[in-house]
Amino acid sequence: MRLATERGVEIERIPRLMLDDATRGANHQGIALEAEPYRYAVLEDLLVAPGTVLVLDHLQDPQNVGTLFRAGEAAGVAGVVIPEDRAAEVTPAVVNASAGAVEHLRVAPVPNLVRALEALKGSGRWVAGLDAGATATNIFTTEIPTPAVLVVGAEGTGLGMNLRKHCDLLLALPMRGQVDSLNAATAGAIAIYELLRREDGGLKRVRDNAERSRDGVAGDEDDEGS
Repeated sequence: MRLATERGVEIERIPRLMLDDATRGANHQGIALEAEPYRYAVLEDLLVAPGTVLVLDHLQDPQNVGTLFRAGEAAGVAGVVIPEDRAAEVTPAVVNASAGAVEHLRVAPVPNLVRALEALKGSGRWVAGLDAGATATNIFTTEIPTPAVLVVGAEGTGLGMNLRKHCDLLLALPMRGQVDSLNAATAGAIAIYELLRREDGGLKRVRDNAERSRDGVAGDEDDEGS
């Protein structure tokens, strides 16, 4: 309340029953904020942004989508692409599941995921799809050029057939226990951080090569002066 007052936000006190109705039974804890609609990004914003791009293939569970948004934002992805239809959009439930992380994330809805993948390939990224099929390779032992595009399939059905055809790589998480799969949010979060690890390794190699080049130049100059 103090922060709202400091920011000049209008405060209206109403009966709890009215607040229950306004929030549709959500666990509001006695307070709610009426905000403007979520501001989506456009695909072009993601094409020029550095880093890995996350693509969600018709995920419908707000909890899964919010969890992936949170993991993606924490890992510093360039943004997230979602389909315009037959998929969860940014709703209060998704915002809540992301613990607010989606407010710091570029989320671009597109009418056609295949065309979006082709545009992302044009930005210099390889497309890697998470898949449990026999043709998928172990994500931890496969060479993956980064930054990349990571495609996470829908709950239950996984990657769509048409989208799978447009992936440069199909990656799987090794299952060594009694369960043979993870849900989309858990698998996606693991994959996001594996790609982040690869990106950090690539940056380290660039820095190391630059330092070696500088050392070589310095050594040549010393030789010339002697």
